[in-house]
Amino acid sequence: MFPLLRRGPARLTARQVHRRTGDARAVPLDVREPPRRLTGHAPGAPHPPLSALWAGAAPPRAAQGGPVVTIRRSGSRSRTATGFIAARGAAATDVVGGTTARTREGLPVTVGSGGIA
Repeated sequence: MFPLLRRGPARLTARQVHRRTGDARAVPLDVREPPRRLTGHAPGAPHPPLSALWAGAAPPRAAQGGPVVTIRRSGSRSRTATGFIAARGAAATDVVGGTTARTREGLPVTVGSGGIA
């Protein structure tokens, strides 16, 4: 009678992502548009803008074949990116609170264009 509800992939906290990406268990992907990324991003995070992924661009080579964590400023649209990447066959999740949570936790953030792929 009721449609089957599926839970999406578990979302991670900023601290969990920092640990998983620090020991190479996951690849962070900052999927914001270029001007927004300049305000701060996870160090070394490849940068495929969500608009490019929607247009058919492949995820960066670093993100192919391993778990991916999508990141945006607050975490709301990163869920969209996660679903899109997961539909392409990659294991993907996102960060609760996005880059804002990362900053609030005192975790490293790169400001400017460093690391844009």
